[in-house]
Amino acid sequence: MNNKDFLLEMSSISVAYDREIVLEDIDFRVGENDFIGVIGPNGGGKTTLLKVILGLLPPLKGKMRFRDDMLNMNSIGYLPQIHTGDAGFPVNVKDVILSGMMIRKKIISRMSVSDRKKADEVIGSLGLAGLENSSLNELSGGQLQRVFLGRAIIGDPRLLLLDEPGNFVDTTFENDFYGKLRQLNSRMAILMVSHDIGIISSYVKSYACVNRKLHYHPEAEITNEQLLAYGCPIKLITHGDVPHTVLKAHS
Repeated sequence: MNNKDFLLEMSSISVAYDREIVLEDIDFRVGENDFIGVIGPNGGGKTTLLKVILGLLPPLKGKMRFRDDMLNMNSIGYLPQIHTGDAGFPVNVKDVILSGMMIRKKIISRMSVSDRKKADEVIGSLGLAGLENSSLNELSGGQLQRVFLGRAIIGDPRLLLLDEPGNFVDTTFENDFYGKLRQLNSRMAILMVSHDIGIISSYVKSYACVNRKLHYHPEAEITNEQLLAYGCPIKLITHGDVPHTVLKAHS
């Protein structure tokens, strides 16, 4: 992969909260159409990594470089962790999705006819047709997650950041939701924080194991031995006819 293929490149990035190092000497690259699963223990720095990419948290040291066409305000889409309280706002589905354009438009009332047509296209593509005027508290968890995904992608980003998207997806929509991410990956790179390797292993192309340090694994399959070697003490959950968890054997 040559330098023109990289959307962003991190070099020796370190990040601290109140002088406590959270990420240390991170070297990381995201390329065209990557689909990277970001895994690691709680508190290991996964969400912090996304905040650095978004420019919400300045690094203590190191450099981050974006490709020239990544420097506009709509080049990165972001789906944060969703909580039940996020459904309490008195706003409808279409306006939430349109709010993803507010970086450029400032207020929804200035949205053009083409903007609203684009919102309708996003709503249709996410299986939300007929819910345009529904308030968020009328939606299921899976539908709510799709609405916020629509807000993240309406600006046609080159890179989509997802923070634990499976936390609020009900089982009815789970496969459809991840299937939609696979479709989106044909036109944008995806960086997805998740604790459930068993589910995302069917969709991601590679892994970044984050536990203060970052270890990049270029394959979609990863073993317990590799996780231990990367310093990622998390469990693998397998899926079959009977869901079960495989735990490390007792010594």
